[in-house]
Amino acid sequence: MNEFRAFRILNDDGRIHGTFVETSLDELTPGDVVIRAEYSSVNYKDALAATGSGKILKRFPLIGGIDVAGRVESSADPRFRAGDAVLVTGYDLGVGQDGGYAEYVRVPADWVVPLPGDLTPFDAMACGTAGFTAALAVVRLEQIGVRPGQGAIAVTGATGGVGSVAIGCLSRLGYEVTAITGKESEREYLQGLGATSVMGRSSLQMGTRPLEKAQWAGAIDSVGGDTLGWLTRTTNYWGAIAVCGLAGGVELHTTVMPFILRGVNLLGIDSVMCPMDVRRTVWQRLATDLKPKALSTIAREIPLDGLPDAFTTLLNGAARGRYVVKLR
Repeated sequence: MNEFRAFRILNDDGRIHGTFVETSLDELTPGDVVIRAEYSSVNYKDALAATGSGKILKRFPLIGGIDVAGRVESSADPRFRAGDAVLVTGYDLGVGQDGGYAEYVRVPADWVVPLPGDLTPFDAMACGTAGFTAALAVVRLEQIGVRPGQGAIAVTGATGGVGSVAIGCLSRLGYEVTAITGKESEREYLQGLGATSVMGRSSLQMGTRPLEKAQWAGAIDSVGGDTLGWLTRTTNYWGAIAVCGLAGGVELHTTVMPFILRGVNLLGIDSVMCPMDVRRTVWQRLATDLKPKALSTIAREIPLDGLPDAFTTLLNGAARGRYVVKLR
């Protein structure tokens, strides 16, 4: 097979940076399935990895990109045949295994998810890892008993990838959604996704008591830090908070009071090592009842060459929605 383009991350004496290269299948990390990649996406984790802003990668050099969608080029595993539409998110993709920022991607067969029939490769990466994480959070809220009609669901980091898809999924199911954002100028965008109301982060009255006024039937939090602590104090009886991010900090300052006096549930969301049966179910729902109506509004297509600018925008907190990377 001829050489093809990829975005490879290097470590030159401690200076981590990405560069565009010509590579070949022989240079890719091993795997059972070769995917002719069509789209990838840009997640916050990708930006951290490509710039060295976070200790993400397990090895160097490595092709970045923690998700990919396309069609099987060849397979040594009988579960997949040439031409099958597939996607991969999580596991070691773009972390310890060459990732999705290439025209061809080779992965272990156990990581591969058949693309549901109602999703195109573009749709799959418009959701991507961030959207899959958001959908998994919604499913976990359902499992704990949070239902439409019980009260508002708070979504923090609302204009980001996880937040945007979460709002779309919740709205599609009939939940009342309050979008919490530091970008109050994006009110129209958030309402277009289905948010019932929008709260500016600067206007939050967080208080200092172990329990504050109960406001939320549930929440999806991609921020962490003080915001998550406040959510534990303001979630209503038997509510739940799905936790999936740390943009606002890794420490959690709270007390046991929300948990023993209101029965609040704290749900950890890990999309990387999600079991395959759950993974397939959630992707099937993203193709059907969880698919945001405004998915095309959330997603912005960029070429492979657009990665550096996208990384900078994400790390500066200026991104809105999702970047979908067209690989061909």
